[in-house]
Amino acid sequence: MRKYIFDIDGTLTPSRLPMDKGFEKFFTNWISNKNVYLVTGSDKAKTVEQIGTRVWSNVTKVYQSCGNQVWKNGKLISENDFSLTKEMENELIIFLKNTTWKEKFGNHVEQRVGLVNFSIIGRNCPQNKRTEYYNWDNMQKERLNICNRLMQLFPEIEASVGGEISIDIHKRGGNKSQILNEIDGEIYFFGDKMEKGGNDYPIAERLIKENRPHKLFKVKNPHETWERLKKIN
Repeated sequence: MRKYIFDIDGTLTPSRLPMDKGFEKFFTNWISNKNVYLVTGSDKAKTVEQIGTRVWSNVTKVYQSCGNQVWKNGKLISENDFSLTKEMENELIIFLKNTTWKEKFGNHVEQRVGLVNFSIIGRNCPQNKRTEYYNWDNMQKERLNICNRLMQLFPEIEASVGGEISIDIHKRGGNKSQILNEIDGEIYFFGDKMEKGGNDYPIAERLIKENRPHKLFKVKNPHETWERLKKIN
C-alpha cells in the first residue's frame, strides 16, 4: 500500500499559521483510508496548534523535531537527545552580532527534542516582520550560509533551512530522512524545501539515492498541495 509523507510548514499550513479550515476538512477525509505520515521540525504543541488535534491524531505517525520524536495514536513512541556545545552556542552568538539584518525580537535559540532551532530575527517576531525577513533571506541566503558555516566548523552536526525564519541544528543523521528507516514501499512525498540546504532535501535525496519507488511533490504553498491531492484518490 502506498505511503504518503507530508511536511507541514509551507506544505499543509502557511509557516507557523493554522491550516485553512476548508483544507483541514478535506485533508481529514482524504487521510481516512491511507497510510499518512507527517514530518516537521516543530514540536508537538506547535504542530497541533497549526493542523488541529483531529488531523494530528488520525495520521499513521507524526515525526516531530525532524523525526527525533515519534508519536503514534497520540502516544509517544521514541525520542532522541541533542544539545549544543558551548563552542556551538558561542558561534550562534557571533552570527547574531554580525548579521546585517537589523531587527531582533528575542527567542533566537529554542531547544527542542533532538534538535535546536536557531533564528536570527527571533521566533517572537510579528508576522509582518517574519515575511520581511523571509523575503530578505531569499535574496541574501543568510540562513543557508549559516548552515554551511556551522557544518564546516562542527562536522558532527547537520544544519538545514526550515520554515521562513530559522534553521534546524541536530546531530549528523538526525535529519528528516531518518524516518525512512521505518517507512518502506512506494512513497509519495510532499514538501516545500526540497532544494539542497532545505530540511525536506534529505528525504528526497535518500529516496533517489536508494532508488526507492517514489514520487516527489515540491509545492510552493498549501493551496498547491490541496489542488494536487484532489487528483489523488
